[in-house]
Amino acid sequence: MNIAIVGGGTRCLYLLDFIKKHKFNIFKPSVVAVADPKDTALGLIKAKELGLFVTNDYNELFARDDIELIVELTGDMDIYNDILAKKKKSVRAMAHTTAILFWEIDDAYKKADDFESQLTEKENIYEVLMNQFIQEEAMVIDTNYRVLDINEAMLNKLGLKAEEALGQYCYKIGHHQDQPCSGENHPCPLAEIYEKNRPCMTTHTHLDQNGNEIYYAISCYPLANNHEINGVIEIMRDITQEIKIQKAHMQQEKLISIGRLSAGIAHEINNPLTTIMTSSMMLQEEVAPDEEISKELAVISAEAQRCRKIVQNLLDFARQTKPMQKLQDINAIVRDNIYLTKKQAEFKDVYVDSSLADDLPRIYIDKEQIQQILINLTLNAVEATDSGGWITFTTSYDPSADEILITVSDTGSGISSENQEKIFDPFYTTREDGTGLGLSITHSIVEQHGGRIEIDSRPGHGSRFTVSLPVGGVP
Repeated sequence: MNIAIVGGGTRCLYLLDFIKKHKFNIFKPSVVAVADPKDTALGLIKAKELGLFVTNDYNELFARDDIELIVELTGDMDIYNDILAKKKKSVRAMAHTTAILFWEIDDAYKKADDFESQLTEKENIYEVLMNQFIQEEAMVIDTNYRVLDINEAMLNKLGLKAEEALGQYCYKIGHHQDQPCSGENHPCPLAEIYEKNRPCMTTHTHLDQNGNEIYYAISCYPLANNHEINGVIEIMRDITQEIKIQKAHMQQEKLISIGRLSAGIAHEINNPLTTIMTSSMMLQEEVAPDEEISKELAVISAEAQRCRKIVQNLLDFARQTKPMQKLQDINAIVRDNIYLTKKQAEFKDVYVDSSLADDLPRIYIDKEQIQQILINLTLNAVEATDSGGWITFTTSYDPSADEILITVSDTGSGISSENQEKIFDPFYTTREDGTGLGLSITHSIVEQHGGRIEIDSRPGHGSRFTVSLPVGGVP
């Protein structure tokens, strides 16, 4: 099999020496080309010495007819995806020599009991492949779900030491549960391999040392001895960021679609509502206040006003105007918000406190839009907090991300984890008189400013909303 390597660094040098020195039983690999943008790359220099084709642009590999496999060793998934998109259909592509890893680990297991010297050699090969070639997290698991080996990348992700992981059940250290994974949402790759006797792929949600969810794309491969599977190697790639981007994109598409629909509906409803309100008020003026009809007209007027408020919220939601950014003092905006909403808090006997950081940098934002989201968050906090409770505003600066953080905390009823996933959806509300648009508008404004809004809440323990905004604004 003729192989082209993209990435001429130390991994390329390892692979060139590995193929040259090792005897392969299943196929005979041969490196014919190496690509790297740097002429000083060690693997590229070695390839020149061996008389192989070398280039600084991996795109030149796609025109060659003698390449059967392209191995990406840069560690850059964008380059790997670009290779997948441009290569010929007859050419295979592989990241980090995954297939070679599986075959050689299996071969090392078979020969381990026969020759002591070969055992040492295979262990060295295995160590190099597990901890230098593979950038993803990897585990070797036996038939009883116990971890036989785990690489450094996986240990770092889980926050464990090797002695804490080896011998433990894979589902215990990965999912913090006391039984194997099961069901459509968490299929067990080990069980699937035993059933189908072939590699499998799935997606799982793991928990890190802080209890945060991490989404993994899992590839699982059998390790066999005399055609009998005695374990698997499981390789996991963290796709958490990709999942978050997908969810954000879907949320934005949903908001745009509903916004267009809402704008049309709102404009159509507004005119007849105005007529109803005007007519009811005129009729009220013509009858005595103590007449029964006057009370009925008052109800009509009040309900029409409430409908009009809902329509106005729909228009605000649908408008989606771009921020008019100017340099602003975020602490001044928070203080203004507290002043504007203190009457609502006092009416429910809710106390308002603030802890605003000194010397915050001025930030490029749309003042009116940021004030709107703070009012939304404050009124929600007042609604959720009983008499005698507290609402606290804090501001801080994160120099590493060049962001200002605004936090609105309350001692209210809190939000369940199920509802936390829905609160930013349009028209979702748990209040009888709510429209379900306040937090959707808030989420949209924050995203238009290039920021993030996050929630930390537990039922009975209050809620904390954190808005992160880039100091430099959005282009």
